[in-house]
Amino acid sequence: MHETAPKMGNKGTPESGASLLEGVSLPAAAIQAAPLAHNLAWMQRFAESHGAELAPHGKTTMTPELFRRQLEAGAWGITLATAPQCRAAFVSGVERLLMANQLVGRANMAIIADLLEAGADYHCVVDGEDNARALGRFFSERGLTLKVLIELGVEGGRTGCRSVEAVSELARIVDAEPGLALAGMEGYEGVVHAEDPVPAIREYAARLVEAARRLDDEGRFTVDAPIITASGSAWYDLIAETFDVAELRSRFTPVIRPGCYVVHDHGIYRQAQRGVLSRRPDLHEGLRPALEVFAQVQSLPEPGLTIVAIGKRDIGFDHLPELLRRYREGGSADEVLSVAGWELTKLMDQHAFIRLPEGADDVRVGDVVAFGASHPCLTFDKWRRICLVDERLRVTEMLETAF
Repeated sequence: MHETAPKMGNKGTPESGASLLEGVSLPAAAIQAAPLAHNLAWMQRFAESHGAELAPHGKTTMTPELFRRQLEAGAWGITLATAPQCRAAFVSGVERLLMANQLVGRANMAIIADLLEAGADYHCVVDGEDNARALGRFFSERGLTLKVLIELGVEGGRTGCRSVEAVSELARIVDAEPGLALAGMEGYEGVVHAEDPVPAIREYAARLVEAARRLDDEGRFTVDAPIITASGSAWYDLIAETFDVAELRSRFTPVIRPGCYVVHDHGIYRQAQRGVLSRRPDLHEGLRPALEVFAQVQSLPEPGLTIVAIGKRDIGFDHLPELLRRYREGGSADEVLSVAGWELTKLMDQHAFIRLPEGADDVRVGDVVAFGASHPCLTFDKWRRICLVDERLRVTEMLETAF
């Protein structure tokens, strides 16, 4: 795995060997192969069992090799958030692009026009007259037709029409634009905030179905099987169930869009998954955390304190990382050392402060510590190359990101 001419700026890469415990420059981000394979199959099976297509949100990883594995597992397409993300996915081989966001600005429109001319199957969302008319003018001038989905939002939320009536009015405006084709409805339940979120999200999903059926009754859709899509990584079960119960498949293409499932996490999505399993005990085992960041003990400056060489430049920090395991440098993956009682108290750019319990006298400078992150999106974007590792913590492949 040694590379004689590494790219400038790479970190966390094999240098003198292929083991995370010896030979890889730490800190390094690593994906465990077995949990990754489990998660790919699990979510695809979940979507199919509810009669839905899966378009994983690619912004989570922006890793073309993971896009390829998701598509090979059966994904319908890849969801993205921006025009440059869509371009990165398309040049990496993703042909069906669902941009769950508004396309704004002529420069971004030009990116998408080029992709359409190159053969991309692309959709974006609209939620207002100004954007719809600007898109209509631009793509009509380019001699292209842009497929759009109308977004249904919520009061106090993010983007999206605030009512079914506003959706219907916007559909009339889209219909008058020769450069646009109304291809479905889109929503995002993650902006629904309520004291009791489950019934509120079910109600929002039902309104999304209502809006889609109203547009269908009004004859607004210009495609044979309009898309109806929602779902982030926390409440995907509620969206899928609503689409399934509504029996949309005979007329619509239901699409769910979780992204973080592919590597899961040790924080907010682990907690969200517990909620899914409590609502759906028939699912049995859920997703498995696959993404970890490995770093080394750098200093033991005073009794009860260790500094580990990992920081905000290396791992997400919306919640403090979780200490998972410890190894000796050059040791075996089977020889796991304890981190029981260790407490991460502070995270700086390149340093983690960890308080040690009494009696933790076996800690050495150079020990390798595995950390789990919360919200994988905010860890992936800190890496240009990520190690894919086997159960022995040996690097089998380097995965390039495309941020």
